[in-house]
Amino acid sequence: MLKETGYRRKDALLYAKQWALSRNPRYLDFENMGGDCTNFASQCIYAGSGVMNYTPTTGWYYNSGWDRTPSWTGVEYLYKFLVGNKSVGPYAVETEEAGAQPGDIVQLGNADGFYHSTVIVYVSPEHIFVAAHTYDAYMRPLDSYIYEKARFLHIQGVHSW
Repeated sequence: MLKETGYRRKDALLYAKQWALSRNPRYLDFENMGGDCTNFASQCIYAGSGVMNYTPTTGWYYNSGWDRTPSWTGVEYLYKFLVGNKSVGPYAVETEEAGAQPGDIVQLGNADGFYHSTVIVYVSPEHIFVAAHTYDAYMRPLDSYIYEKARFLHIQGVHSW
């Protein structure tokens, strides 16, 4: 039976601060293979959850650059995993901007779809600030990006065995 362990937002935020402007050598850098943004977002989520989902193809895990699920590094796959996860690991709901908190994910998109994942690191009354890879950033105002649409993924919790 699954148990709720909670999402440790502080741990996700500490990880984001430590690695936003550099690379953790434990993970392959996907910068020159389509981008590293969702890989970084997944690392932050993992720092806050401590649980991976080893379901082949549709789960969410990283053992190496060649042994991982598409959801670890793919924008759309991460979205589908987080909002659809009823098993082990983190789970989320899509929310409005006002419902976003530090440690949550913002994905940016255009008419062709969503293409960039960022991690919310601070929310003020005027701005949301994010950390990201590909275009490495820490405490970057979300409104400094150029995008047509954004979706906010509020991580509700984590299931483990």
